[in-house]
Amino acid sequence: MSLPAPSLPQSWWRGLSRPQRFMQISARLLPPLGIISAVGLAAGLYLAWAAPPDYQQGLTVKIMFIHVPCAWLSMLCYTMMACSAAGILLWKHPLAAIALKTAAPIGAAFTLLALATGSIWGRPSWGTWWEWGDSRLFSMFILLLLYCGIIALSRAFDNSRTAAYAAAVLTLIGFIDIPIIKFSVEWWNSLHQPASILRKGGIAIAPAILIPLLVMAAAFTMLFFVLQLLAMRNEILRVSLRALQQKLAWEAEPAAVDEPDTIADNGQDRETGL
Repeated sequence: MSLPAPSLPQSWWRGLSRPQRFMQISARLLPPLGIISAVGLAAGLYLAWAAPPDYQQGLTVKIMFIHVPCAWLSMLCYTMMACSAAGILLWKHPLAAIALKTAAPIGAAFTLLALATGSIWGRPSWGTWWEWGDSRLFSMFILLLLYCGIIALSRAFDNSRTAAYAAAVLTLIGFIDIPIIKFSVEWWNSLHQPASILRKGGIAIAPAILIPLLVMAAAFTMLFFVLQLLAMRNEILRVSLRALQQKLAWEAEPAAVDEPDTIADNGQDRETGL
């Protein structure tokens, strides 16, 4: 006997699940978030420029102000996608599929930037551009492959519901890589240094480096949310336009055009296919 899937609570959360409501809320959130991210990036870059060089690494340590926020965002983005995947499989949340699909390219970009800046930073620090035996480097590369696989699955099926379910399953399976990335330097030998901020012994970074790093991390996080909201709005508009075009074609030639799954009256959301 199978258990019924849990339903969404009958509250503002149910209202937010509607794409139309999301478009209204996101339109109000985007301007302040954009301003905050722009001001934060400007302040963070200034503080990073003014930060003193490291006594061992010199000025190359300033690559950290880009590398570390990108690495954090690559994991945060995937964690958000895992939550969206749960929303797809458990509740068939109308916006979950859109959130997962649009977040994957953004997360892949942050992961690629983290790998690229880490490689540039590693050349003078470690004496090599790339080390396959490094546990954190390899697990981050796996994360990039997961992002690419999710992007491919999201676009591999004509049926939007099938694509969403396939991408959700892969996302949840791949989530095991996130704790591996986090604890890889503690579980295995690694060229990367252990955690310097979230650790038992307290913060191990000087304030002159810590403050610019936190400002940049906060600014990158705001930038991620701005990009995510813009991408979701664009996807909703794209799907809505496509559904409208197919509906008009169906009404014009009902005998020649099969009704698309995105507007079928089968209990699915008309804009997301879920």
